[in-house]
Amino acid sequence: MEIIGYFFAIIIGLILGLIGGGGSILTVPIFVYLFHLDAVTATSFSMFVVGSTSLVGSAGYIKQRKIDFRTSLLFGIPSIIGIIFSRRLVVPHLPEYIIQRGEFILTKNTFLLILFAILMLVSSYKMIKKTNDTPLKKTQEPNYTLLISQGLLVGILTGLVGAGGGFLIVPALVMLLGMEMKEAIASSLFIIAMNSLLGFFLTLDKVVVDWGFLMIFTSLSVFGIFLGLYLSKKINGRKLKPAFGWFVLVMGIYIIAKETFLK
Repeated sequence: MEIIGYFFAIIIGLILGLIGGGGSILTVPIFVYLFHLDAVTATSFSMFVVGSTSLVGSAGYIKQRKIDFRTSLLFGIPSIIGIIFSRRLVVPHLPEYIIQRGEFILTKNTFLLILFAILMLVSSYKMIKKTNDTPLKKTQEPNYTLLISQGLLVGILTGLVGAGGGFLIVPALVMLLGMEMKEAIASSLFIIAMNSLLGFFLTLDKVVVDWGFLMIFTSLSVFGIFLGLYLSKKINGRKLKPAFGWFVLVMGIYIIAKETFLK
């Protein structure tokens, strides 16, 4: 099973390189079901993998001057506030047993996995649905209030479940600020890197880190993003979104079923 897990590490990077987000949604299930980590450790490790991979992926875009740093900070600073809120105030203070009523017991581990699965369902819907990701017209005023609130939401989600939130970031940058798709993907990778790595370092005192395993997994993911960035020159990543969305949908349903009915 671990060999399959390492293979999926490459897929995570590949998806991030092709569509600027979405790949991180696979990381936590891989760590939990293939490497048998608990949910808190899995979300922490996920943030390191996603953050490091996105940082490497954004380096090429920095050379190409594709990243809008002003917008990235405008989106990223509220995200950082959301991450600090989640990782320092929410996750550490969640009780081991969220609900205990008769035979029904909802543990912290199960709660985080179900929350993650719900995020997967939302993510899959956004990938499958044909959205009008067209930039703003020049006469339209960018909606900075909505952009900042989305940044805060992405930060809270990143802190709770360890996903980068690229499926929310890219449409927000395109539709709220009028960015071109390539620029939005580049800026998304930079924002994901900033958010995820901060979230990981905020949890170093809460988890035991197997650096050897983490570096091997991350290296494979980095290889995947290089492959994805290369293929993005030949393949339209937007055309791959629906197919990947259906896969994420099935995974989300599986996690909910496994953590509830099949337990």
